[in-house]
This record gives sequence, structure tokens and C-alpha cells, in this order.
Amino acid sequence: MPETTFDVIVIGAGSTGENVAGRVVKGGLTAAIVESGLVGGECSYAACMPSKALLRSSAALEAARRVDGARQAVTGQLDSAAVLAQRTRFTNNWNDASQVKWLADNGITLLRGHGRLAGERKVIVSSGDGSSTALTARHAVAVCTGSDPAIPLIPGLREASPWTNREATRANSVPRRLAILGGGVVACEMAIAWQSLGSEVTVLERSDRLLERTDPFVSEIIAASLKERGVHVHTGVNVTRVERSSPPAPVRVWFDPGGAQVEADQLLVATGRVARTTNIGLDTVGAQPGEWLNVDDTCRVNGVEGGWLYAAGDVNHRALLTHMGKYQARICGDAIVARAKGTLGASLPPPWSKWAATADHCAVPQVIFTDPEVASVGLTEAEAKKVGLRVRAVEYDIGHVSGAQLLADGYRGHAKMIVDEERRVVVGLTLVGQDVGELIHAATVAVVGEVPLDRLWHAVPSYPTMSEIWLRLLEAYDL
Repeated sequence: MPETTFDVIVIGAGSTGENVAGRVVKGGLTAAIVESGLVGGECSYAACMPSKALLRSSAALEAARRVDGARQAVTGQLDSAAVLAQRTRFTNNWNDASQVKWLADNGITLLRGHGRLAGERKVIVSSGDGSSTALTARHAVAVCTGSDPAIPLIPGLREASPWTNREATRANSVPRRLAILGGGVVACEMAIAWQSLGSEVTVLERSDRLLERTDPFVSEIIAASLKERGVHVHTGVNVTRVERSSPPAPVRVWFDPGGAQVEADQLLVATGRVARTTNIGLDTVGAQPGEWLNVDDTCRVNGVEGGWLYAAGDVNHRALLTHMGKYQARICGDAIVARAKGTLGASLPPPWSKWAATADHCAVPQVIFTDPEVASVGLTEAEAKKVGLRVRAVEYDIGHVSGAQLLADGYRGHAKMIVDEERRVVVGLTLVGQDVGELIHAATVAVVGEVPLDRLWHAVPSYPTMSEIWLRLLEAYDL
């Protein structure tokens, strides 16, 4: 078995792993990255890019329909074949050649195969041809293996060959009827995507509301929007069993209360994620296979002797979002380099240093590409009160903002700002409405920068743009 030594070994070449390796090499160390699938991972080929490509055509069409003059020019429906073709172009037809080239151009060694820990700073790579390579890391190993779709233990569910996000974003035909288990981000986005392409969609959510981690007003707006589109939304239901003889036969889903039944041509399971750590050798370093990896703010795994093991992205369960995985990767890579060079010791760096992933705790931004969009950062009102802050919530109808009125006749949207009354700074903002995703970074800067409201008052929004929502919120606060 050949042996190779690098300064850092990264297991998993998704967007997080790529960024860890990139930062390590930028810092002057050598890096090898191990990947059994496509370089670029879930985001490029099964999540962010293909799902947003599926949603974009519908969003553009609906935006045109909301403006008088443009509305009259819209004479047809979406071309589903063209939408699916555009989705495929966004994934480069599921070919990772360009991302493999990026690794090579940046001096990162790629090893194709399954990476498995084999003790302290040791990784064994098993290739498809049966050969193995032993790798040794001088300084660190970073686990960036991500997560897998969770499949609930419902009788008959696995046997029904359901879609997960991976199949839903890769499908090449439109099911006439689609049932979706779950009411979170994937469920709501895919409900809109496939309904817009012609599917009759039914959503079955166990919680009493959709998007239960958001502010309740978000759930109400998105549920109403889905229903207006003709999506059948059932909340507070418990799926009890699933039956399907074999695809392409219809699938039947039973749910309580009442033993109701829905029949569909395809079933999508969107009920959360599980750690992809089952078979990566965690037992050889004293960690538990199949569990999320608990890390400190430098993304170093807690409880592993020697402090050489790191984990970034979904696998550490801090914030299961691509941009947060990349953020953690930058922190992680820089911390590894700093420790290798003696710049950073064993102790944790101070908050908001370049080596601490503190945004994970209080400033996570997210955009949900539903119609209307949902954009949020920081804490909800309930979360802020739970951590003991004395807060005030300020709300405003975005439809009253001139910039929004230009975007759509009868623009429908809402904003809610959460202010820490002790420090008079914004600790959270949630926006719902067309195109609000492009507004959220301003809120992220305000939250991360802890900008006092009296100073924020002097950040004058351009007129007539949607950013005027900031002025209206501050006025509603009585500034």
C-alpha cells in the first residue's frame, strides 16, 4: 500500500472541503483532498444550484405577471423541458471537470476514493479498483463529509423508493402527482418548483405549521401562497404507512388523524438530515460513528486527543447551509495554518477574530427561495427572549415601500426587526416578499457589526429602492 504525507488531509470535496483545502494551501501548507463522488458535492449537484435553477424560471414568470404592461405580454406557461435543460446546464450535466481543474490549479492533490480515518492523523483511501492508499497528515485532518437525507422509520417508506432532494433536483420528467413528506425549506421550495412545472403537489407536515424554525408570520404567508397556487397543504399530520408495488406504480400514503390517504406518482422525503459519518473511521479516534461532530469555534473536534481533527460544514451540525459551511471552512483552514505556524496556540481565539466561527451563534443569514422569498438573519423574537435578551419587535408592511410597489402591483411582503433594548442594536431581521433575498446582507452587516440604531439612522437608503424598508423600520421604532 503506497503511503503519502501532506500537511493537511481533507475528507470530502464538497464546497466546504474545497474551501478548507484552498485556505490551507493559500497559507503555505500542502493539502490532499479525498472524494468518492463529484468534486463540488451536494451544493453543486443536488441542492443549491439545481434547485434554484428549477425555481428561477417560475420566479421570473410570476414577477412579470405582477407588473401591468408586462403581464399582458405573458401569453404562455413554463416550458418544463427548457427548465429542466437549464437545470442540467447549471450542473454542467453532473460533470465535475471544472472543479477538478480548480483543485489542480490551486496545488491541491485530489485522491478519488472513500476516505476513512485509521488512527491519529492517518487516512486510508479505498479506490473503486480495490487499491488503497495510506495518507498521513503532519498537522491536521479535516472531516467535511456533509450530511445525508433523513428517511423516517415509516412502514413501507424505504420500499417505495422515494425521492430525496438528490432525485428531486435531478429528475428529467414531471410527475403528474407529487406528495412531499416534510414542511421545511426543501419541502416548500420543491413544492413550488414542481407545481410550477405542472405537478399536482400535496405537502404532509408533522408540525402544526410549515417552516417551523422561522417566525410564525412566515409560516402563515408561505402556507397561504402555496394554497393559492393549488398545493394541498396538510399540517399537524402523522404519516403512518406507505405502499407501492414498484416504480412507476403509484404510491399511497396514509396519515392521521382520520386515516386519510393520498395517492401520488412520486413521493419526496424532505424530513431533515443526518450526519454522513457512519463509515469514516471515527471509532479509530474515539468518536462515535454516525453522530454529528461537536467542534469548538475553530472547528476543531472536541474530545479527540492531540487536537489534530477538525470538522466543518454540515457534519458539525452548527448551521446546515452552504454559505455557512464555506465560512467555517475559511475559519478552519486559517486556524490550522495558524497553529501549524505557531501563531495560534491550543487555546481558543477571542470572539470575532479571523480564527473563530462566531457567526454560527448569532448571525446566520438564510434565504428560502419560495414565492414569496423568505430572508432572515440573527435571532427571531422567540429565540432572543429565550437567551434572556430584553427585546422589542418592530414590524412593517413592505408593500408600503415605493421600491416594492415598482416591483409588483399590490406587492405583498412583511418585515420584522428585533432590537436588543439594552444595547439598542439589531439582533435579528426577517423579511418575506418578492426579491427580499437581495436585502439580507445589509441586515447581516448590521447584526454582525452591532451597529447602534442611532448610527444606523445615518445609513440613508437610496430612493426608490426596496432598501427603504430600513428607514421605515427605524421610523416605526420611533427614531
